[in-house]
Amino acid sequence: MLNHTDFFSAIAKTALNKQKTALEEALDNRASARTFGEQAEWQKVLDSLPNQRIKQATFDQDIIKLEAEHPLTNEQKHQFSQNLMQLHPWRKGPFSLFDVLIDTEWRSDWKWQRLIKHLSPLEGKRVLDVGCGSGYHALRMYGEKASLVLGIEPMLKYIYQFQVVKQYCPDIPVFVLPLLCEDLPKPLDFFDTVFSMGVLYHRKSPIEHLEELKHALKPGGELVLETLIVEGDETTTLMPVGRYAQMRNVWFLPSHAQLCIWLTKTGFKNVRVVDINQTSLNEQRKTDWMTFQSLEDFLDPSDKNKTLEGYPAPKRVIILANK
Repeated sequence: MLNHTDFFSAIAKTALNKQKTALEEALDNRASARTFGEQAEWQKVLDSLPNQRIKQATFDQDIIKLEAEHPLTNEQKHQFSQNLMQLHPWRKGPFSLFDVLIDTEWRSDWKWQRLIKHLSPLEGKRVLDVGCGSGYHALRMYGEKASLVLGIEPMLKYIYQFQVVKQYCPDIPVFVLPLLCEDLPKPLDFFDTVFSMGVLYHRKSPIEHLEELKHALKPGGELVLETLIVEGDETTTLMPVGRYAQMRNVWFLPSHAQLCIWLTKTGFKNVRVVDINQTSLNEQRKTDWMTFQSLEDFLDPSDKNKTLEGYPAPKRVIILANK
């Protein structure tokens, strides 16, 4: 089962270590609320991974890649691919693991390309990635030479996807804990950069989420906020009636101007919009590694600029701000 000893060893000589007890209690609380049937199956996937030494691990390119010292045979590659498929759906990526290409639902590298050119350099930084999924972006942050990357993700299956990479690269300072943002002790005042991407619209209280992000940052630290928006002025916010693009748990979609006001009122400074992009059918789509419905199924067949419910199609903003 998941073991977080390596994370606590990594923070032992940092200021975050003073929150060790609180973090352990948060992990225990989440574990006590879980059922472990599926987790045992996911652990079997990790236990069945081929015993390979890594020739090269690449984290600074669009496809996160692990190359084996001794290439897998065709039979081994087939079995490896079948085992990885037990962790379906693979949503964030892409990955190439021992020449098995995991073509994930999201081309997460496209989002990374849109935001990385605007960020303060991550080299030597301590970074938090909220709602990190499979850890694709967290690994890209390490590829930019961050000194410590902590991802938090409540969905255990996605953490096991991350653990496939981590099992072969145990020494990289990238960790994923099964926590929600509200589980983090307050204030942390620790991270140089905090990412919240694709999370805000799932929160009943978006202001509370922004405050949680601010608590995690050290003074002067940088927030990277990516979320769904709608067109409008400073007073515009959409609260969907029922579902939005077939998602049940979408609460608030503000205009980017309204969102900037939320950030300012929460106490952030230097708030700036760096990118606005309507999600394309090439960026989010069904693949062999994510065979469920995807964006194309959530849009109006006669008007791809609208969701099935008649709302504006998903448009996303990236905003940077400082504590």
